[in-house]
Amino acid sequence: MENPYNILGVSPTASTEEIKKAYRVLAMRHHPDRNAHSSAEVRFNAIKTAYELLSDPQKRAAYNQSRNNRIIIDPEEEAQALWSSLFKRCGIAL
Repeated sequence: MENPYNILGVSPTASTEEIKKAYRVLAMRHHPDRNAHSSAEVRFNAIKTAYELLSDPQKRAAYNQSRNNRIIIDPEEEAQALWSSLFKRCGIAL
């Protein structure tokens, strides 16, 4: 699974309210009914999945625990890989 913090554009220390606010902004921008881009549905589903994970305290804690067992050498490269994988699912070349 892609990093839900990167998808929502929030830090791992973000509050529940910050996560909810980021979700609402992104969901409105990428909802397929409001955005005609071919990748809107894929983006919206990624945003929804990330929010479902981070808005549930137990799921978030479990994810954070598994994430803490991983070493990220280059966060910028990881974020680029995330968006590249989302675009590839839509058949969009970067």
